[in-house]
Amino acid sequence: MLIDTHAHLDDPRFAGDFDAMLSRARGAGLVAIVGVGASAASSLSTLDLARRHPAILKATAGIHPNHAAQEPSDAWDRILQLANEADVVGIGETGLDRHWQDTPFPMQEDFFARHLALSRSLQKPIVIHCREAEIDVLRMLRDEFDRHGPILGVMHSFAGDRAFAEANVAMGLHISLSGILTYKNADSIRDAAKAVPAERLMVETDCPYLPPTPHRGKRNEPAYVALTAAKLAEVVGRSEAEIGELTTANAKRLFAL
Repeated sequence: MLIDTHAHLDDPRFAGDFDAMLSRARGAGLVAIVGVGASAASSLSTLDLARRHPAILKATAGIHPNHAAQEPSDAWDRILQLANEADVVGIGETGLDRHWQDTPFPMQEDFFARHLALSRSLQKPIVIHCREAEIDVLRMLRDEFDRHGPILGVMHSFAGDRAFAEANVAMGLHISLSGILTYKNADSIRDAAKAVPAERLMVETDCPYLPPTPHRGKRNEPAYVALTAAKLAEVVGRSEAEIGELTTANAKRLFAL
């Protein structure tokens, strides 16, 4: 059993073989895939996909930090509406990104704060993006934690070090590992994974991005989460069956699946 906790299934790269992709996912042992919204439009299309395939797909609603500046004026109101839908299991993808310059940083912070407040008010987990912005993300998360207590959510596609992982776990967050875990230069991420309590570990693809070894350079897809889970098992010294069981249990509990 496995759950891919982060997939962008509305991406056009899946349009030509969507049903076959889901079939391969089931064949790889997946019992659920969390489709993640990155804009108001993609959140709506992701929810539509989840409703068309309720046995395996779930949805979140949110605005990615790199998309916030390009969103229409009513985008946040649309997210508020979608977030209240029973079929939406999480809030995001949100967070902070200093790698790209698509959205002014103060606007990123504003949208991240909105998502944090919405997540807490609805008690739906927040899905957090962090790229080259660990100091800033921790600053905002610690402010949220200090004012309101533990944060329900996940640091997705974790790419930080052990200290960053421990700080996130201390505030209540789960850590989700993607295909990056399998890359040769990811020693710091593998070291961080060892420090995460078993009950906070999850796996994801972030597909169609970040395909695990040996599929680098190709389109990623949910079935490949099995390769990340196998690497995680190796890293933390557990069997693949154990990792499948515990990461699936963690995802079901976090997203109320």
